[in-house]
Amino acid sequence: MYRAAQAEMRRLLGGAKLPKMDVLKEEGRKLTAKKKQLYGEYQKARRDMQEIVTIKANIDTLLGYTEPGRKHEKEC
Repeated sequence: MYRAAQAEMRRLLGGAKLPKMDVLKEEGRKLTAKKKQLYGEYQKARRDMQEIVTIKANIDTLLGYTEPGRKHEKEC
């Protein structure tokens, strides 16, 4: 099993050596920081989108495109 795993690792890495554990940990920290930043941007975009959907629904109701308190029903 060890030799099979070793051969598979060589095949996947194209003969290159495995990266050092310190390098992998540092890369993991960088990726985690980037993930947190991008998730914050995602949350803001999602809040903005929800606000726009609410505004659109209010405008549609005011202009009479939909009845107040009634959701648009899909016909099958």
